[in-house]
Amino acid sequence: MNLDKLYNVLEQLHLPNGAYKASLSSHYSYVWMRDVCYIVLPFLDKQDSRYERAYHALLDMLRTYEWKIDIHRQQKPVYRHEYIHARYSLDMKELPVEWGHAQHDAIGLFLWGVGKGTERGKRILRDEKDREIIQKLVEYLECVRYWEDEDNGMWEEYAELHASSVGACVAGLQAVQMIVDVPADLIKNGQETLRFLLPRESNTKETDLALLSLIYPYQVVSRKTGLEILTRVTDRLERSYGCMRYEGDQYFNEGHEAEWCFGFPWLGLCYAQLGELNQLEKYLSKTLEIIPENGRVPELYIGGTDQPNENTPLAWSVSMCILLIEYVNSLNHLRNKISPKEG
Repeated sequence: MNLDKLYNVLEQLHLPNGAYKASLSSHYSYVWMRDVCYIVLPFLDKQDSRYERAYHALLDMLRTYEWKIDIHRQQKPVYRHEYIHARYSLDMKELPVEWGHAQHDAIGLFLWGVGKGTERGKRILRDEKDREIIQKLVEYLECVRYWEDEDNGMWEEYAELHASSVGACVAGLQAVQMIVDVPADLIKNGQETLRFLLPRESNTKETDLALLSLIYPYQVVSRKTGLEILTRVTDRLERSYGCMRYEGDQYFNEGHEAEWCFGFPWLGLCYAQLGELNQLEKYLSKTLEIIPENGRVPELYIGGTDQPNENTPLAWSVSMCILLIEYVNSLNHLRNKISPKEG
């Protein structure tokens, strides 16, 4: 697969403010904090300004709503709209509609991206105000008691305690420890919840595609737990075009749960993280099979059909494909350096 085509698709979704809209479809003409953080992962280790610009756009958005963060680092939100929103208009404004706004995983992912970017030498924090915003987000997670708060999770649905949300917050708090003050108990509380919940996602879900985030990119579970999560996902959620998010998912369900395309590259990246190289190659092949010639990787294939849904391309899907392909390319390059072919 020509990586340039995939990068060109991402560029079509790149906004002047540095963020990315989720898809070219009118249905997804929004900016999701979570999506943006995943979309720019291919730029984390590159000499490229796109990673920094995306985080600057998100920081500017959070500055706009600093008044809300100030309230809810002192007073726990009661109504969904009081939580920091995860979805915004293309000009980075809150949307006045009912939504599952309580998504702690998006805050955790954002903090993780700030910490990892800073660690790689990127100038994520431009001034003291940016640092203050990060500190206030830590205090926000403490106030909402993320380790026991029922949030709407990665899929923005009904509220319950999600291991993927708790794990994202643990990873995010660990990543910004060298930037701002993070109380040790704040991380420990989340780790205790993970010990209680895992390898389940929640009280109602034995497994969930969102759990893959705890392996890649967060690396907050042991190898044993990671392999157990992967076994459950592949045994129960894997299908022809990708993976179901969870059993019984009703989104684009036409008699069967929809098959999300980023499931294959995500599985490949998780197996790579755990050193399972045979499985890595397996999911690279599966990933290459579902990438269209034009690089416009869909969000999903409608349950029980061979038809992609309208959210094509989905920037998050495209980004995950890039990440897996580039990982394998770099691995093969390293192998060739270590064991050059004799000519």
